[in-house]
Amino acid sequence: MNPQQLWDRYKTHFCAVPSLGLSLDISRMNFDDGFFASMAPAMGKAYRAMDALEAGAIANPDEKRMVGHYWLRAPRLAPEPAITKEIEGTVAAIRDFAAKVHSGAVKPEKAPKFTRLLSVGIGGSALGPEFVADALGEPGKDALVAHFVDNTDPDGIARDLEKLGGPLDETITIVMSKSGSTPETRNGMLVVAEAYRKAGLDFAKHAVAVTGVGSKLDQQVQKEGWLARFPMWDWVGGRTSELSAVGLTPGFLQGLDMEAMLEGAAAMDVATRVHDTPKNPAALLALMWHAATDGKGLKDMVVLPYKDRLLLFSRYLQQLVMESLGKQLDLDGNRVDQGISVYGNKGSTDQHAYVQQLRDGVNNFFLTFIRVLEDGGTGLEVEPGVTAGDYLHGFLLGTRSALFANDRHSVTITVPRVDARTIGALIALFERAVGFYATLVNINAYHQPGVEAGKKAAAEVLTLQAKVVGALSSSPQTAEAIAAAIGQPDDAETTYLILQHLAANGRIQGHPASDPASATFAAK
Repeated sequence: MNPQQLWDRYKTHFCAVPSLGLSLDISRMNFDDGFFASMAPAMGKAYRAMDALEAGAIANPDEKRMVGHYWLRAPRLAPEPAITKEIEGTVAAIRDFAAKVHSGAVKPEKAPKFTRLLSVGIGGSALGPEFVADALGEPGKDALVAHFVDNTDPDGIARDLEKLGGPLDETITIVMSKSGSTPETRNGMLVVAEAYRKAGLDFAKHAVAVTGVGSKLDQQVQKEGWLARFPMWDWVGGRTSELSAVGLTPGFLQGLDMEAMLEGAAAMDVATRVHDTPKNPAALLALMWHAATDGKGLKDMVVLPYKDRLLLFSRYLQQLVMESLGKQLDLDGNRVDQGISVYGNKGSTDQHAYVQQLRDGVNNFFLTFIRVLEDGGTGLEVEPGVTAGDYLHGFLLGTRSALFANDRHSVTITVPRVDARTIGALIALFERAVGFYATLVNINAYHQPGVEAGKKAAAEVLTLQAKVVGALSSSPQTAEAIAAAIGQPDDAETTYLILQHLAANGRIQGHPASDPASATFAAK
C-alpha cells in the first residue's frame, strides 16, 4: 500500500475511547473488506455470551460457577444484592485498613510503623500485583515499599527477603491463596514466617490474608489472630483477580490510587460492552487475533510496550491470554488444541534483542504495540529539538513501519500516559478481548485443566519421593533397584532424578557416575 492508502485505512478503522484517551489502530493487520461482515454472526454470539456472563450465567460449567470479575468495578451490576454488598464492603475495608497502617493505628509488634510490604502468592495472586506495583510505584514516595515472593524456590525466597533492605519488624506480609493449600504460596508463607520467628517476632502480628472464606488459611488466620483477612470469591479466577482483594490489598497498602484503577476499568467496560464492533476495541482486538491466527493459534502475539513502566505487562498477559485460551478441547468436547502464545519485553530494548528476527526471520507472529503519548521524566534535549522521549517514539513508529513493510502485521494501542486509570483500562480491555475470542473459537476461557493436571503430577512426584526415601538403606543402591524395591519399576527415571536432587542438597548420600544407571544412593 502507498502512504495515502495506509492513511485512509488508518482513518477508516481507527477506534477511540474518548473517556479514557485510549485508541486502537488495526490498520496494519491483514484482513480484507469483507472480514467484518463474514465474522458478524460469530461476533453476535460473542456479545450474547458476554452479556449472559455479566448477568450471572454459569460461565464455567466444569466448576458450576459464575464468572464475575466485571462486577468488581461495577458492583451494582452483580446479579445478587449480597454480592454487591460484599464487593463494596471489601473495597471499603481494604481502603480503611490501609489508611490505619499508613497512620500507624495498625502497627507492627516492635516498631512504630510499617514501612514495607511483602506479598506472598503465585500466578494470578502475583503477576497482577507485581505488574501494577512496578507500573505505578514511585520509589521514595510510596507509602510502603512493595516486595514479592512468587515461587517456591528457597534461594529465590532468601533473595526476596534480602531485598527488603531493612528489618522484618517494619514489614507487613500479605499471604494470598484461595484454598490456603496452594503449595507454592504455603511454602513461601512457611519460610517467611520462620524468618519472622528467627527475628524474634510473632508472624501473626505482621500478617494479612487474602483467601477463601473457610479455607485452611482462613482457619489459621482466625486461630492465630492475624492483623486482617480479606476474601477471595469463587466467581473470580486468579488471572482476572487484580481488581479484587488480590490486587487492591497490596495496591492500597503501597499507596497506589486503586480507586482510579477501578474507575479506568469501569470506563473501559462501558466502552467494550456496546454491540457495535467498529466502536468496541475489545471486539476489534479479538477479531484481529482471529484474523492473525486463522482462529487456530497459528501465530504468536508479541507485546511491545514502549514504556519502562509497562515492562511486566507482557508477563501479566501471558497468564491472562495463555491460561484462558490454551485449551485442548472445545465446548463440544472436540479436540482443537487452541491457544495464542504471548511474549514480549519493552521497546526499545527489543530493538537490540529480537526485532532482527521479527523483521527478517520466521513470520510466525503478530504484534501489539503500546504507545504512550506523555514521555514523563526529563524533557532534556539530547540533540537540538530532540528529547530521549522523541527517540523512543521514533523507534516505535520506525519499527512498526519496517515490520509492516516486510509483511509483519500489528495493532497499536495508544494511551495518554501510564497512570492508575490507564492501567485499569488496559487490564479490562484485554480481559474482555479474551472472553470474546474464546467464544469465537468455542472454548471455555475460565477453567484451567492443564494447570490442575500439573499440580496433580507434582503431588504424585512428592508421594514417590517419600517412598524412595523410605527404601534407602546404608547400602548403596541404584535408582533402578530402588524403583523395583518400592514396586514402581516403570518410575526408574523419576526415581533417579529425585535421588539426584536429594543428594545434591546433602539429604542423602550420592555416588555419581557418568551413566545414570550406575549411580548409587544411600541413606545418610
